[in-house]
Amino acid sequence: METKSDIPPQESLNGDGQAHVEQADSRTPVQPQSSVGDSSRRLHAMNKGKTELKEKDEYQHLGYSYPTWRKWFILSIMFLIQISINLNASLYANGVKEIAKKWGLSEQVARIPQLTFLCAYAFGCELWAPWSEELGRWPTQQLSLLLVNIWQNPCALAPNFGTLAICRLLGGLSTAGGSITLGVLADLWEPDDQEYAVAYLVLSSVGGSVVGAVVGGFVEARHPLAWIFWVQLIAGGAVQLMHLFLVPETRSTIILDRLAKKRRKEGEDVYGPNEIRGHRLSMREILIVWSRPFYMLITEPIVAWLSTVSGFSDALIFTFLQGFQGVYKQWNFSTIQISLAFLPLLVGYFLAYLSFLPSIHMFRQRRRKYGSKSVEPEARLRWLLYVILLEPAGLFGFAWTSLGPQRGIHWIAPMIFSALVGIANYSIYQSSIDYTVAAYGVYAASATGGNDFARDFLSGIAALYSTPMYENIGKKYPMEWASTILAIIAIFVTTPIYYFKKHGPEIRMRSKFAKEIAEAREREGRNGPLTAGEEPTLPGHDKA
Repeated sequence: METKSDIPPQESLNGDGQAHVEQADSRTPVQPQSSVGDSSRRLHAMNKGKTELKEKDEYQHLGYSYPTWRKWFILSIMFLIQISINLNASLYANGVKEIAKKWGLSEQVARIPQLTFLCAYAFGCELWAPWSEELGRWPTQQLSLLLVNIWQNPCALAPNFGTLAICRLLGGLSTAGGSITLGVLADLWEPDDQEYAVAYLVLSSVGGSVVGAVVGGFVEARHPLAWIFWVQLIAGGAVQLMHLFLVPETRSTIILDRLAKKRRKEGEDVYGPNEIRGHRLSMREILIVWSRPFYMLITEPIVAWLSTVSGFSDALIFTFLQGFQGVYKQWNFSTIQISLAFLPLLVGYFLAYLSFLPSIHMFRQRRRKYGSKSVEPEARLRWLLYVILLEPAGLFGFAWTSLGPQRGIHWIAPMIFSALVGIANYSIYQSSIDYTVAAYGVYAASATGGNDFARDFLSGIAALYSTPMYENIGKKYPMEWASTILAIIAIFVTTPIYYFKKHGPEIRMRSKFAKEIAEAREREGRNGPLTAGEEPTLPGHDKA
């Protein structure tokens, strides 16, 4: 089958690593080309006629065939990596006061490095994505972790504020985040078997920020400022060592390349996918891969809404990092007690995780009995229809239980309502990832990339507006009105779910991406094209 586009296959949650090579006369002359992309195509032409080692030939050696315990062991290390990454994002908030004092800054200016880290992290995830596909998960993850850990040192020893701000920005750009962790998940489970793993990994994505907030209170109260960064380095170094020694390469094309080399030493004339096609990423192709999440974020209504509501929900946690200070000081909470006030959010996340397990089991059983088509993507939004209401409800409740002990309100009340916000936050992210994977197939990584970008970018902005918002809105009830405004916004960003749940199939059929995926599934009978080379032409980026 002829490749429809010269665009490199975007990494997706179906983990497909096969490739199709046309049989052709290897003596066909190849015209010289100058660009990197043309060099790869020349290599492809020279390799036509060679026998390619495909997934079906060595399926027993790929991640899909690992024992269940090993899959979950690897995923648990990726879980810890994700916790470490998000701890880096939130732990900084506990150093703001000392940073402001050390360099004679306002606390608002001292928060700028938190903004730079999170906004750079939003772009970093997208920048790393194509390299994990071409070079492999393992080296890409190791390089990312190494760079992040290196930048912790100048942050801890920074001689001035400018050094701190720049190194935090570089740390954010160095963070690969979900672009690799979700890719590893895709390498270990087939599309119809991924839901339990996705639900588990989402728990680390939302929970890491809260872990940072809890740990941060102890560090702030008991250690000098530099330990804000040393703790991040210790956590980052620990997960890097675990990954170095305990996690193998899982990318199927890299594994097939290695197996092909081994079999050639044994006398067989076979070649791996990258040996046949070469590493095909030209600068143009890299830019296309990088731009695809943003293109989908703008042109796909469902992706845009899921990203907006998910980003708003995650930004609430970073708003709480500042808002909790004033609220719980009314009950004379210490720094450590304020950090422990974040634990109800973790409780909410865990309860939400458990609440999704029955529906995951039900959908899995239905697919196994009646086939993949028996569960439409919109079915994955069904439970969210109910729990998403907890976002505005939790915010309204948190707002008016923040009146404090002078109104006879116990401190447990705002914690209960913050737990409701946690349930909604997890549910929104879990459902959006689950729905996107089901609806966009081979383009799922780009669609979820837009989601991750919105979450990180909006969280970075929240680092700047949260404290002024909780201190300056109204003279009488500034904290209460701040949370009330957030609750009103939550109503507007969450209610579209009822429209998308009802009209999702129609909207998807108007989408160029979703329509092409649906046609490919119909043609090939699986989650997208049969081979990586058969990826549908990217709408808006047609071959020149």
